[in-house]
Amino acid sequence: MKGLLVRVGIDQAYGGWNAPVDPGTLEFAYVPIPEGSQRSELATPYRDVEGALAGFPGFELPAALHGRMMHLDPDFECLTYGDNGARRGRRVAELGPRDFIAFFAGLKPIRALDTNLVYALVGFYWVKEVVRAVAVPPARWGENAHTRRVEHSAADVIVRAEPSGSGRLRRCIPIGEWRDRSYRVRRGLLRAWGHLSSRDGYIQRSAVPPSFLAPERFLRWFDEQHPDPVAANNPGPAGGWVPEPTP
Repeated sequence: MKGLLVRVGIDQAYGGWNAPVDPGTLEFAYVPIPEGSQRSELATPYRDVEGALAGFPGFELPAALHGRMMHLDPDFECLTYGDNGARRGRRVAELGPRDFIAFFAGLKPIRALDTNLVYALVGFYWVKEVVRAVAVPPARWGENAHTRRVEHSAADVIVRAEPSGSGRLRRCIPIGEWRDRSYRVRRGLLRAWGHLSSRDGYIQRSAVPPSFLAPERFLRWFDEQHPDPVAANNPGPAGGWVPEPTP
């Protein structure tokens, strides 16, 4: 069994902004990074996340993103994830049935905390299959950002997840802390998980997604958190929700 920890979502490097999280309820908005050219009939504009952001007063899309398209990846509604299988996503391309991917993001808390960002798990996939993007038939191009593009890269791969137990988490699970001048997985979690391939749990930015050195241990821990994955990018009416009030 293999497991990867993959960073997703808009951030300061890709989009110049971080999506919001309520540190009391752990509800969050999933906002992807910007995209380039897409087929017009498959376009995923940023206006699609405005309903989700409405539940977080004071958080609005930056003007620079208005009118732009999202690289909606992972697409939790379609249960897919794409990556470049020759470079950053080489480990993704090597995944097989019943391997898994845990997705995390750097989120901006809606009120001040000791750290500027909340690094948290936001989704989970049990892998069903991994296919080459160029082999995906046109009828399924709308399932992932890499096949919504005008041109498909021969190196790109698409992960399709098992419907049972896969999806976006309704509430995120914080995993990070600021340590040694960067964001890293908390030391207690590293021990519980059996450690990662990245040095001292480094998760701030990496060219290659870190792998779990003891995937079964991570899965036991993850199950104890009672995750609630759903096949939706931002659950709720019209793509949004109103977070529960914090006591």
